[in-house]
Amino acid sequence: MKYTNQHIISVMEDTGVIPVFNHPDIHIAKEVLSASYKAGIRVFEFTNRDPKALTVFTELRKYASKYDHLILGIGTIFTETQVQQFLDAGAGFIVSPVLIPEVADYCNKKEILWIPGCATITEVYTAHQLGAQLIKVFPGNVLGPNFIKAVKTVLPQIKIMPTGGVEPTLENLKLWFNSGVSCVGMGSQLFNKNEIKNKNFLKLTEDIKESLQHIQKVKNT
Repeated sequence: MKYTNQHIISVMEDTGVIPVFNHPDIHIAKEVLSASYKAGIRVFEFTNRDPKALTVFTELRKYASKYDHLILGIGTIFTETQVQQFLDAGAGFIVSPVLIPEVADYCNKKEILWIPGCATITEVYTAHQLGAQLIKVFPGNVLGPNFIKAVKTVLPQIKIMPTGGVEPTLENLKLWFNSGVSCVGMGSQLFNKNEIKNKNFLKLTEDIKESLQHIQKVKNT
């Protein structure tokens, strides 16, 4: 099912976190996706960081159809060709680590949500002018919550999702959400490598559920 861009953003804002994950083993990818869904995740970003990413994503997209209202997108996209390949494989949205006009143009033409990575206020403004409805601030650990506050001061209408360095603790999440973000992206901080290695996916679900609870607590205070 194809969702509107606004619907996808609304779900991102409701849950507050977009998991960012890649693994060359489709079986592991399926288990992590399932653990995330069971915890309450409804938007999931797989990343194009491995030679097998397209193959794994294609299978993962088929597997994800068993879960109601789960939106699966692809990250680490740099070219129009990559956009075409992953849209053909069923990607629901596109994420890039940088601002790429050709990706913007193609996604706008196809009416697909694209989320560019930006690291300066000029890039954020340019992305907004190109039609970005949600902007990824990356790398979050370098820019920090104060950068978000600065952006929101001059561009209050911009919806922002920091990725990189966001920690799944109440204290860290409070810093980010109090700075004005719409949601956050989390990868290695959210997915414990040892739990995945040991196939302890029940614990992974509990960890993610705890992070979601922290976010709701922050948003409600």
